[in-house]
Amino acid sequence: MAPPSMIKALFMPPYPPRRPFRLKAAGSSCIMGETGKVRCEVKKMGMPEFKYVRIQGKPLARNTMHAKGIFSICWQLVQQDVMEQEDAELFREIDGWFADNLPYPPQCRNQEPVVCWFKTENADEMLKMIRPAMWLLERYHHPFFVVYTNTPGEIVYEDQYQIAARADGFLQIDDLQPSWS
Repeated sequence: MAPPSMIKALFMPPYPPRRPFRLKAAGSSCIMGETGKVRCEVKKMGMPEFKYVRIQGKPLARNTMHAKGIFSICWQLVQQDVMEQEDAELFREIDGWFADNLPYPPQCRNQEPVVCWFKTENADEMLKMIRPAMWLLERYHHPFFVVYTNTPGEIVYEDQYQIAARADGFLQIDDLQPSWS
């Protein structure tokens, strides 16, 4: 039996070439034998390594035109009295822990248009401590996304745990593409 890291396919092309061939592409190789049957082995490609991770919602922040981050969303739920008192206290504890353990970028303090990302290389503890805030968003039916990237934009602040990237304030909305079918 083939190892799980390999996907094997055996197929007959509709118009086989007249002679045997060997094809190598990134992560795969195909061979056509004398009978016209082609055998391909494709190695499963691993998930790319990402440098940055961010938890964000659907609403956009006016100053960045980028999706609001988890802290902004949770504070909004607290300030609008959407959260029950016990949950609001839990979020205040979470926010307090981050205030004590994560440097506050001066660009955020000055309300400059930046988007903050955790560094994945040092994010384990941060992501562990932010999980209860993710649970709060689930509890109050507020959708959120965990976004990974290697291209956050122009980095204007960096410390051991996070970066802040300048937001260009541009929101691109494309027309619907024609159907592929």
